[in-house]
Amino acid sequence: MYRAKRAALSPKVKRRVGKYELGRTIGEGTFAKVRFAKNTETMEPVAIKILDKEKVQKLRLVEQIRREICTMKLIKHPNVVRLHEVMGSKARIFIVLEYITGGELFDTIYTNGRLKEEEARKYFQQLINAVDYCHSRGVYHRDLKLENLLLDAAGNLKVSDFGLSALTEQVKADGLLHTTCGTPNYVAPEVIEDRGYDGAAADIWSCGVILFILLAGFLPFEDENIIALYKKISEAQFTCPSWFSTGAKKLITRILDPNPATRITIPQILEDPWFKKGFKPPVFDDKYETSFDDVYAAFGDSEDQHVKEETEHKPTSMNAFELISLNQGLNLDNLFEAKEEHKRETRFTSQCPPKEIISKIAEAARPLGFDIQKKNYKMRMENPKAGRKGNLNVATEVFQVAPSLHVVELKKAKGDTLEFQMFYRSLSTQLKDVVWKCGGKVEDNSTVA
Repeated sequence: MYRAKRAALSPKVKRRVGKYELGRTIGEGTFAKVRFAKNTETMEPVAIKILDKEKVQKLRLVEQIRREICTMKLIKHPNVVRLHEVMGSKARIFIVLEYITGGELFDTIYTNGRLKEEEARKYFQQLINAVDYCHSRGVYHRDLKLENLLLDAAGNLKVSDFGLSALTEQVKADGLLHTTCGTPNYVAPEVIEDRGYDGAAADIWSCGVILFILLAGFLPFEDENIIALYKKISEAQFTCPSWFSTGAKKLITRILDPNPATRITIPQILEDPWFKKGFKPPVFDDKYETSFDDVYAAFGDSEDQHVKEETEHKPTSMNAFELISLNQGLNLDNLFEAKEEHKRETRFTSQCPPKEIISKIAEAARPLGFDIQKKNYKMRMENPKAGRKGNLNVATEVFQVAPSLHVVELKKAKGDTLEFQMFYRSLSTQLKDVVWKCGGKVEDNSTVA
């Protein structure tokens, strides 16, 4: 059996939580860090969202998060990322989620442009079916966008963060939500105006924006000036491209209605002629019993019910399992072939010494306006100038897979995905002597996770 080993670059702590062995970080947010993991009993890959108990308690969000996690355990839909179980230690909450291997739908559009109408309709049908299911159980997303739509290995849609993205929202006495959140280009007018809004109607608007992007390849509402952008959204100032079919135009216009009272509802969408074409709702069983014992144990103070966090100090090593997990397929010949799917992470191979790699990247990043923090073979690069979604923060790490071969990973920790891609393009032009050259050809192994 092929086995890739990585020599020690620096001491690394290998962590295990209960039956799960934690791997690399695949996402970071205000409240949580998400890490790749594997179930050591079944070898099934999972994603574990890790919450800091102290942060949650300081913000008085314990009850709300516990309630939302309980609700999420009830969601068993084939087009929604599944919540497997919840664990807790003295300091942390661990939410074990289904690991999706196909990347983001965002990356498909970014790389290949707009979809054909039949393909866009298929994804939109899966999205609406999933949203309808969740709404029927009182769960609203509030931050639907392409980045939250994943694809599984079979090419089916998986909605992530359903019920877990609204950690600071509250339903007030009038029954309406009052906290503005979400990505500006996707949010409904009533959310922007903060006049209180119905979560279902706001989600439907975001679904309309997503459908427009799938068919057009660009946003319906876009402006560098945030005030001008909000004005366009509030007045529904958008134009459907000429290639949109009449049916698609009619449906999008009914969804992107700035008045939530007259905006089309999901039952009406399900009866729309354009939507209904070829629609086959999934058949699945969601009636099996759900236990909430793990949720209450995770948030409880009893150490007897806490999961064990074990650490093992050992040299950094990247084995074949980890390498393969960085790619969509299992073909070992393609481990280092160029990929352009997962745009929040980029990797390339290098035959330079690891210290030289880190130094060269730092030298290339400083003229681009980035502050540098280095520690051994890891580095943080942050642009002090705020972009569309705050300061762009890029985490970098060098892994050794053979004595003279390294994998260099650059990962967007915070900020805008498109700005990250622009940064990487600018950076890579300065790294031609670092990226591995094989047979005179530069191998730039950009992948996404």
